[in-house]
Amino acid sequence: MKRREFISLLGSAAAAWPLAAHAQQPVIGLLNSTSAEAYASRIAAFRQGLSETGYVEGRNVAIEYRWAESQYDRLPGMAAELVRRQVAVIAAITTPAVLAAKAATTTIPIVFEMGADPVAVGLIASLSRPGGNLTGVSLLNVELGPKRLELLHELVPTATIAAALFNPTNPNAETLSRELLAAARTLGLQLHVIHASAEGDFEMVFATLLKLRASTLVIGSDPFFNSRSEQLAALAIRHAVPTIYQYRAFAAAGGLMSYGGSFTEPFRQTGVYTGRILKGEKPGDLPVQQSTKVELIINLKTAKALGLTVPLSILGRADEVIE
Repeated sequence: MKRREFISLLGSAAAAWPLAAHAQQPVIGLLNSTSAEAYASRIAAFRQGLSETGYVEGRNVAIEYRWAESQYDRLPGMAAELVRRQVAVIAAITTPAVLAAKAATTTIPIVFEMGADPVAVGLIASLSRPGGNLTGVSLLNVELGPKRLELLHELVPTATIAAALFNPTNPNAETLSRELLAAARTLGLQLHVIHASAEGDFEMVFATLLKLRASTLVIGSDPFFNSRSEQLAALAIRHAVPTIYQYRAFAAAGGLMSYGGSFTEPFRQTGVYTGRILKGEKPGDLPVQQSTKVELIINLKTAKALGLTVPLSILGRADEVIE
């Protein structure tokens, strides 16, 4: 073989190497109920967790994203598409996405981040030994709902009628509302359950509060509501309704209070588990992680605007006070 031909052949082979390497990269399918914009910081945390196990997107792993844009009925089709794509792992973010992924495959490993009890909803056998093809991170959304109502009642003790907002398309909504209604009875409160599943419903929600003479509002945990934290905070301020929600973003946007877990840490843990499974570990052998750290955020500026005096008993427990 002539020297020039050999060099040409070598160059062609070298050019093909990156393509071959890319083709051999494992592919993660990431299934989410809302949008890329709403989950930007959390997806960054997911990538951080992946990197801790040696995987970097675009270098030695690829991620195919599927965003339902808060239309939960799109999730089953998206999950089925990822199964047909034969991805190595499905990272299912939010309870509706997890249920869709579970229904789509019993063989592809699924790493979840969800606000429901995975044992109670029948996804896994136990937290310590999940079995099957699922594991992940479970949040304390159901358990913290009553505590949010209690905090709001402590701040506004004169309010005897409260309301709770839920998304009826969320499979966890019935459990969340049942727990909150039980807590209301214990506190001697009359609690009205209101539903919203689209952005256009929000104005009607606050008009309904006025008709029901509800003085306070608890916003139930939901991916769609997460993506509309700023809008919900603005409406609560405009209608002068003391309101509490799950994540700090709500209080930072002007909402009165938030009480819930870290916005990003569960996603880092989800990324770590995804990487470990790519390395060969079985999801059924990895115990479900429970995100137990919670933080209370008080927006003191909003409290003053609403004419509320935040008692020292609450301020002393606050992890952050926004002034």
